[in-house]
Amino acid sequence: MASIPTATVPARAVHPARRWSQLVIGLVLYGVAIGLMISAHVGLDPWTVFAQGWSVTTGVPIGLMTVLIGIVVLLLWIPLKQRPGIGTVLNVIVIGPVIDLTLLVVETPESLIARWVVFLGGLALLALATGLYIGAGFGPGPRDGLMTGAHARFGWPIWAVRTGVEVTVLATGWMLGGTVGLGTVAFALLIGPMVGVTLPRLRLPDAPRRQRGSVRASAASQPVPGGRGGGA
Repeated sequence: MASIPTATVPARAVHPARRWSQLVIGLVLYGVAIGLMISAHVGLDPWTVFAQGWSVTTGVPIGLMTVLIGIVVLLLWIPLKQRPGIGTVLNVIVIGPVIDLTLLVVETPESLIARWVVFLGGLALLALATGLYIGAGFGPGPRDGLMTGAHARFGWPIWAVRTGVEVTVLATGWMLGGTVGLGTVAFALLIGPMVGVTLPRLRLPDAPRRQRGSVRASAASQPVPGGRGGGA
């Protein structure tokens, strides 16, 4: 006798409010983290060096410049046939203004030790924020989508695309006056392992989808509430 397929019920349901709050909190904390690392003045990640370089050159506040760069990157998604999620759009809108607000209240410490404490605190906060906003499931950041889109469109290895893009923006930002230092090296070495710790712990399960046939019938007696996340 053939076995009857059973529905797979998520281990835990996630209310939409939890998913949205995790997204927004993650994006706000991401902006605060970038602001802290800028204030430390010991080096930055490539994209922030790029934004800072253009900010120095044009006089546009770095937060607003971050928004403008994000918009340009999103436009590059069009030929790559990438579809942004709501989290992608909010990433562009929210993080930049929070960076500028953070820089208004956080000053660069005088001692080098204090500056490194601020930088490492910002780096740890950035890893937490990344796990929160990506884990909410509303879509990747614009820069990550650019790299995965180039991989999907042209078949280029993601590591090669990421390396090429980040070396280019880092060199450009440095030539324009962005801050490159040991903090840049620390970011490159540490952010991957740190996000590898936070993201699995903060990733929310996918929202349940309607099933067909006997699977839907067997699940009908056990409705599961939950929000619907955007595609990553």
